[in-house]
Amino acid sequence: MDRKLFGTDGVRGKANVHPMTAEIAMRLGAAAGRYFRRDGKHGHRVVIGKDTRLSGYMFENALTAGLTSTGMNVLLLGPVPTPAVGLITPSMRADLGIMISASHNPHHDNGIKFFGPDGFKLSDEAEAEIEALVENGTEPAGAGNIGRAKRIDDGRFRYQERVKSTFPTGMRLDGMKVVVDCANGAAYKTAPEVLWELGAEVIPLGTSPDGTNINDGCGSTAPQTAAEAVVSHGADVGLCLDGDADRIILIDEQGRIADGDQIMALMARRWAEDDKLKDGTLVATIMSNLGLERFLTDAGMRLERTKVGDRYVVEAMRRGGWNLGGEQSGHIVMTDFATTGDGLIAGLQFLAEMVRSGRKASELATVFTPVPQLLRNVRYETGQDPLGLKTVQDKITDAEAQLNGHGRLVIRKSGTEPLIRVMGEADDSDLLEEVVGGIVAEVEAAI
Repeated sequence: MDRKLFGTDGVRGKANVHPMTAEIAMRLGAAAGRYFRRDGKHGHRVVIGKDTRLSGYMFENALTAGLTSTGMNVLLLGPVPTPAVGLITPSMRADLGIMISASHNPHHDNGIKFFGPDGFKLSDEAEAEIEALVENGTEPAGAGNIGRAKRIDDGRFRYQERVKSTFPTGMRLDGMKVVVDCANGAAYKTAPEVLWELGAEVIPLGTSPDGTNINDGCGSTAPQTAAEAVVSHGADVGLCLDGDADRIILIDEQGRIADGDQIMALMARRWAEDDKLKDGTLVATIMSNLGLERFLTDAGMRLERTKVGDRYVVEAMRRGGWNLGGEQSGHIVMTDFATTGDGLIAGLQFLAEMVRSGRKASELATVFTPVPQLLRNVRYETGQDPLGLKTVQDKITDAEAQLNGHGRLVIRKSGTEPLIRVMGEADDSDLLEEVVGGIVAEVEAAI
């Protein structure tokens, strides 16, 4: 079936505007509860986490109403990072995990992400079945079988202990000054506490959420504030998380920014040296830089590319038995440690390499020279399909001919926002600007 609710990462949109309304959330809860409720004598459980958006209260209550109406018992974690839901769902033997978050989006957006009992995000097929239940309706439980809801007060601490367990035993961060920007999001307490407990001197930013300031000029999508703090405080490194802490951007001691591609390259090289990188393979999306692919090839490793979305990275990793993957945007997936992208664990792995090697962040954060890359977004109205127009398709064909094998283009609709994303790579920067600019102009004209 054609999916109308689910995108590349759950259901997402502007709060109180279809599909992100309380009514749809309640129906999603009922549908997911009916889909996951198993036969047996044990109680059926679902854990729900959220970030710090004001609308999170509304969606938390709406989901709880829908889930309990089908007999599911709801365990409310409160504000926790997305990877915490992936961890706690199987830990608590729950049938389902739900995270209420729009990740790196502004506060007025929100989203609902689903995790299966194994802690991994649902497949396209499972989401399609849940969507069908939303559309067709679900049978409620009998009055005597309605579920219960309760708060779980130690969810954050369970996650923090798991995160610390991924750091090398006996290693400490004593003497290291770390700026951590929590984006006024889900890790506003977790990240500073973990770093402090491991011995770092912590300079926290973005740790005063008010419901509307999540990702607002801070975090992984706006790392300049943290970069300035690293330089002004003389810090050794900066860690920038996004609103639900499943992605990270690094900043070296000079204030220079390193994206997910550089982090993955560093980890792949290190894990390969330690014979820990399964089949010498790193999994990344079509958006990762061509320079990363060249670096891996030259080092005797290989890059497996997927569609955009960390869920598709994880699915490929599980199919191939690979243990390292991610996205240029900063999702770093290490299935040895977590079931989804985890910005804090990735940050700790980088810090561990700094301690182990005795090298500065600037020496570790630039592993390869990126091929010039240009990404531009064009917003369109719902119902429009500019990529389906012949004029746009012809322009793309002409641009590919111009590159003539010396670069590549990735042009797609965003799965989380009404945007056309036009990305190009080429060794010739002037040519790159010309072909990307031409496509953007044609799309804008079509809109």
